[in-house]
Amino acid sequence: MATEVLLMDQVEGLGIEGDVVKVSDGYARNFLFPRGIASEVTEGKKRQIEKKRTERLVQLEKEKTASEELAKKIAGIECTIEAKVADGGKMFGSVGIPQILEKLAEQGLEVDRTKVALITPLHELGVFDVAIKLHAEVTATLKVWIVEEK
Repeated sequence: MATEVLLMDQVEGLGIEGDVVKVSDGYARNFLFPRGIASEVTEGKKRQIEKKRTERLVQLEKEKTASEELAKKIAGIECTIEAKVADGGKMFGSVGIPQILEKLAEQGLEVDRTKVALITPLHELGVFDVAIKLHAEVTATLKVWIVEEK
């Protein structure tokens, strides 16, 4: 059975303040209501939360604009990482998120490690596209070149 609730705060994957969403009874009763994240839908609560919702929408729009600017900067960067290579072209170790973030920091761009969508480390030489999810609606693609260390 589903219950309609009014969100009092942003819930990842569910909505922002002021949204009326349908959730299961248990989720509402055991998680959302005790934490004060949601309440039952009433006209009074809707009016109370409306100002907070409009402020949040403005903030989200500013964050999206900033993320789009950062995405343009990231798209213009080619990240070259040198790796030690054994005979036969096999890499020692791998290239992961810390190495990519280090190269971005050298370029003057600070990105949170949780935003980099690299599922497994890179284990071979070549060119790779690494997705960086900057915002719910903005994803940048970074070209990563892994070359042999000289």
